[in-house]
Amino acid sequence: MNTKVFDLSKKVAIVTGSGRGLGKAMAIGLADFGANVVVCDRDRDVAEQTASTINSSGGIAVATVGDITVRQSCEALIQFTVEAFGQINVLVNNAGIDIIKSSTELTELEWDRILDVDLKGHFTSSQLVALQMIKQGAGGSIINISSIASVIGIRGLVAYSAAKGGINQLTRVMALEWAPQNIRVNAIAPGYFENIMQGAATEHDNPDKQQQIMTFTPMARRGKPEELIGPVVFLASDASSYVTGTILFVDGGYTAA
Repeated sequence: MNTKVFDLSKKVAIVTGSGRGLGKAMAIGLADFGANVVVCDRDRDVAEQTASTINSSGGIAVATVGDITVRQSCEALIQFTVEAFGQINVLVNNAGIDIIKSSTELTELEWDRILDVDLKGHFTSSQLVALQMIKQGAGGSIINISSIASVIGIRGLVAYSAAKGGINQLTRVMALEWAPQNIRVNAIAPGYFENIMQGAATEHDNPDKQQQIMTFTPMARRGKPEELIGPVVFLASDASSYVTGTILFVDGGYTAA
């Protein structure tokens, strides 16, 4: 196989929530394969740190702040990217939050906050980026970050699971609608990774939780953040030119067990 199909040179990629964790790993990975990367995070300091890591390694990245729950902020992100690099070819919708509470304890405000970030924010940024890609006339790739919680029940994740289930359907419908414009829309659904989402540290410090993960993951370990680089590069590149509307589970076999 010609490995050039994975080459992202001359491509411009936005990665939301890429100041830390899985988003940071994917931003660095996309840059390693040649993409010019826009690092976007609500925290300017961590966004600039990720961009600095990429630039110091010979890649090209710029950093900006953004809140995907605010449409004007998403519009500003697109304008910033076009001004910096002239186009947008890849969007990775990674920004997300979690609040672990039972269905009887979760407040309405907490429900709204999770759905705003984890579902509405993905839609808004995707819609605006798709309009920019249509304007450019060359298609592109939109990659949503879903979760194994989109298809299995996990206690304490009622709002997060609802949002991620919505992401799967959002991915399929946008893929259907935007295929004529050569815009591919796919999702990556991670399982349990070494990186712990903000708000979930206490839950994952519990030895019983760790044992449950080891028991039900056939590969008997958590994923490493860098193990998302291959999937995101595949979906961002021409290697996946005939792939759209799919949900790629990267979970060590958890959902197959």
